[in-house]
Amino acid sequence: MEKNLAGDLTPRPKWRKVAYGGMQTGYDDNYTDESFLEEMVMNANVVRRDLLKVMKDSVSISQYLCIVALVVLVWVHTLGSSLDENSLLLLDLSLLASGFLVLLLTEEKMLSLSLLLRYVVNISFFTTGLYILAPIYQTLTRSISSDSIWAVTVSLLLLHLFLHDYSGSTIRAPGALKSPNLTSCISLNASIVASVFVASRLPSRLHVFAVMLFSLQVFLFAPLVTYCIKKFSFGLHLCFSFALMGLTLYSVYALHRLFFVLFLVLVVLVNVVCPYWLIRMQEYKFEINGPWDEAKLCFDITD
Repeated sequence: MEKNLAGDLTPRPKWRKVAYGGMQTGYDDNYTDESFLEEMVMNANVVRRDLLKVMKDSVSISQYLCIVALVVLVWVHTLGSSLDENSLLLLDLSLLASGFLVLLLTEEKMLSLSLLLRYVVNISFFTTGLYILAPIYQTLTRSISSDSIWAVTVSLLLLHLFLHDYSGSTIRAPGALKSPNLTSCISLNASIVASVFVASRLPSRLHVFAVMLFSLQVFLFAPLVTYCIKKFSFGLHLCFSFALMGLTLYSVYALHRLFFVLFLVLVVLVNVVCPYWLIRMQEYKFEINGPWDEAKLCFDITD
């Protein structure tokens, strides 16, 4: 009760919880009543995760690690002259044909004849331009030492793996609602520059063309193919991923035993240890939500 100018007692107006209304008469600006903490909620936004589901989701990461490892193995064998340009060109044609076959089988509702024809025309222009630019790539880093080239190449590949979008595609997939984000584009550019650096250390123009075509096919279209496989059938995605892991581990083992052990530890870390850590860390999640949080709009502002 409060006194007015005449000395009469008048009831104080009831306090209301409003976000934007200024000070209320008879109450301090930071006043709260006894019902303020009734809306307090503990860990309202914590997602309870299942270990098996997290392990299945992590397969996409190890799958792409295997793809990049296979690209590096092809680079190593090409630089060591154990893989000639004719074999590389045959590998390029095989990858291109198998990639189109996977797209036709998994995206038959989205891929029309006109879209497929447009893909073929774009790839034709792409390979022609790549062949014309091959002599430039071959002499691009002639004045730079090989040690600097390998150091920058490794750094770019690590940047590529760190920024890569493991849940989507490097290029826009047929029927996708949104294009790749900025970090995915930066990751793709890093892989292309790394490919150029490796190709600049090859002896012939045809070698450079074959390696650049192989690298760009993998970095551009392999994420699209794996994305379409995963969207078509998750079981097929798992089978393809495990087969790819087996092939990569065998290839790395044939190259060097130490690299095999390191890569095996990395695969186990990604697929088993990190999901287990993520599940265990949920026990320490502590989040408090209540009426003091920022107000959230409950309507669509685009209307």
